[in-house]
This record gives sequence, structure tokens and C-alpha cells, in this order.
Amino acid sequence: MSVVRTRGERDAVRPVRRGWTLVLGGLGAFLCSLDVVVVATALPTLRKELGATLSDLEWTINGYNLAFACLMLTGAALGDRFGRRRVYVLGLGVFVAASAACASSSDVGELIAARVVEGAGAAVLLPLTLTLISDAFPAGERGAAIGLWGGVTGLGVAGGPVLGGAITEGLAWQWIFWINVPVGLVMIPLSARLLRESRGPRPQLDLVGLVLAALGMLALTWAPVRAPVVGWGSPEVVTAFVTGGLVLLGFLAWERRVLHPMLPMEYFRSPGFSVANVVIFFQFLSLLGALFMITQLFQTGLGNSPYEAGLRLLVWTAMPMLVAPLSGVLADRVGTRPFMLGGLVLQAVGLGWLAAVADPGVGYASLVPPLVVAGTGIGMIFATTASAATAAVPVDDTGVAAGTNTALRELGGVFGVAILSAVFAHNGGYASTTAFFDGVTAALWVAAAAPLAGVAAVLTVERALPGR
Repeated sequence: MSVVRTRGERDAVRPVRRGWTLVLGGLGAFLCSLDVVVVATALPTLRKELGATLSDLEWTINGYNLAFACLMLTGAALGDRFGRRRVYVLGLGVFVAASAACASSSDVGELIAARVVEGAGAAVLLPLTLTLISDAFPAGERGAAIGLWGGVTGLGVAGGPVLGGAITEGLAWQWIFWINVPVGLVMIPLSARLLRESRGPRPQLDLVGLVLAALGMLALTWAPVRAPVVGWGSPEVVTAFVTGGLVLLGFLAWERRVLHPMLPMEYFRSPGFSVANVVIFFQFLSLLGALFMITQLFQTGLGNSPYEAGLRLLVWTAMPMLVAPLSGVLADRVGTRPFMLGGLVLQAVGLGWLAAVADPGVGYASLVPPLVVAGTGIGMIFATTASAATAAVPVDDTGVAAGTNTALRELGGVFGVAILSAVFAHNGGYASTTAFFDGVTAALWVAAAAPLAGVAAVLTVERALPGR
């Protein structure tokens, strides 16, 4: 016989489960963030062992990001309709199975296909981690819980290159995926038993909106992924851009008229929601594109091993863990906007400084200050975009806000890897050390310009919003 708890009884059991919710949700966010970047320090090894081309290397990152970006809103909507705990456990199962398939790949084509499925599992997981945490904590404690969630996400980004390098060098590149399997297999039964089930406020699933959002994001991510191979002006790329734009316009029009929209359009009238989404797009365009180049700079350009490269990158990737908590506390007092815009500026300054000093004879000491400056800016943004986006919507729609913010984050990452790879190939290549540094330097200058374009976009959006 089922037992129906009163609201008071549900609240009484919440403190027991809050810790587990934070741990299990944080682990899910950590795994998703880790697998965005963990493959980065293995790229030169994949190029040698699997005979991967530059395009193949892009796809090992972008295959994951493409599915991640396209299905993010779908994952949040499915959780709201069918139960967040149930869909979270399902997403974990997909992620674990795909990780095992990545590790078992015998050629680069199999690896890319498995990475796409892994990204689909991550798209279900990540927005629900924030929704489950927000549902478990009362308003007075929610900000601190989301801050810890952001710190764990930053830990995944920071630890990815080091962990990937250590495993690639000490064991084999396959183990960067095998490590997900035991962790996920432990999380699945714990999540099914200890997380509280909840649903969103919409009684019906917006199937038309789901299809339009997924197809539009797919077309818009397909275009930059294919552009370095077939050309930015090719019919395939132009058609994908136009199709993606038209489908997303159709999605926006549909969401305005449907009774239960998966993404209410009125949220974009909120300065916090709109600015957070603009900032995260340009920040990740710069961040993932720069990461794709800098990991190769340390290994191919400067001769470091994968593990050595990961350790040297810590001065950059570990800064969010140090800066994000402090920025989050200060943002509660002065607002998130100064930290988001200031973070973009610092990221631009740091990457521009790195582009200016990068040459074949550069010493590591010369690279540390620009990496620290860029990492500080990244930490300021990590701490504030998620909280700004989720604070602008009702708590029941935290998953929608998180899904939108993360979808635009991954879309920016796809554009970043594609654009910087095209700039690298146009200005240099792997033919010689000189050609390599010519390509990397040009790409890093573009990575430095992207955050400044984000600042301009934010100011434009704010002027267009009512009441600003």
C-alpha cells in the first residue's frame, strides 16, 4: 500500500536527504563538466594512435557538445513531465553505457559516435542536477547550495585536463572514459533510492517545442562543426545556418502561442536571464576554443607530455575553484552584472596577453600570468551566470533556466572550437613548428576578441530590454 505524506511530513524528511541530493547532483554535474574537457589533453595521443585528422579531433569534442547543446532543453522538459528523479537515473544509465562504448572504440569513427550518445546522456543529467538541488533546499539555503554546485562544475573543468593527461600517460586514453563507469553504476541505485521525486508545473509535454528546439539547435551546431572541413561559405554550411535560424524562429513563435510552453518567452524580458545567457555563450566560445588550442600548444608546440601539460594548465583551470566562491558571496551584495562583465574583460585580457607572448622559445614562467588573469575572469563568470539565470525564474522552472543557459554555453563551445580550428588551419598547421605557432597565435587572438564581443552584446541587449 502506498503512503501519501503531508507537506509537513515531506519537509521533515528533507534535511536527511539534502546532503545526498547535493552529493549526487554535484557528482552528476562533475561528470558532465569533466567529459567536456577530459579528452583535451589526449588529443595528440588520439592523433597518433588512431590516425585522427584535425577534423576528427574537433569531432571528439564537438560530437559530445553537439548532442549536449541540442538536447539540453529536452532533458529538462522530460524531467518536469515524467519525474526528475526517474529521468535523472535514466540519463545516468545512458551516460555510463556511452562512456563504456567510448572506451571500447577501436577507431576514431566509433569514438565520435559514442561521444555523441554520451553527450545526449549529459544533456539529460546536467539541467536536472540543478533542479533537484533547488527543489531539495529552501529559499534561504538555495543560494549556497547552487554556489557549491557551481564550484563542483568548476572542479570538473579544472580537473579535466590534469586527470586526462595523467590517465593518458600513466594508463591509456581509454581509461579517461572507463572511470565514469564504476562511479555511474554506484550513483544509479543511490539516486533511485535517495533523491526526492518531483515534477514541473506543466501538465502536458510540449512535443512540438521539443522537436523544434532540438532541430534548430542541431542545425546551428552542425554548421560550425562542418565549416572547417567544407568551408564557411559552402552550401551545406549556409543551408544549416539558415535552416537553424528559421526553425528557432518557428520555435519562438510556437512558444508564444502554446498553452504550456517548455520555455516561456517572458523570461527573456528579465535582464538577469537574458544577460546571463549572452555572457555564457561568448565566454564558452572563447573558453573551449582556447582550451582546444592551448592543450596542443603545451604538447605539440612546447614538447610537454599529456600529464605535464595538464599540470601546467592548472594555473588557468584551477582559478575558477578559487575565484568562484568569493565572487558568489560578493555578487549577493553588489549584483551579478559587474562580475559577469568584469569576467569577460579579464578573460579577454589574459588570452590576448597569451597570444602576444606565445612563440617557439617561450618559457612557462611567461605563460603563467596571462593564464592566471584569464582563469580569474572565468571564475567570476562561473559563479554568477547560473545563479543569475535561475534566480530570474520561478523555482519550479529552475531546470528550464539551467537548460537554456547550458544549451547556449555548449553552443558557444561548439562555435569556439570550430572557429579557432579554422583560424589555426588558415594561418598555420602541423607542418612545422613555425607553422604551428603561427596558427595557434592567430587562433588565440580570436579567442581574446570573443569576450569583448560578449560585452558589446550584453550592452546591446540591456538597451533593448523594457525598463532598462
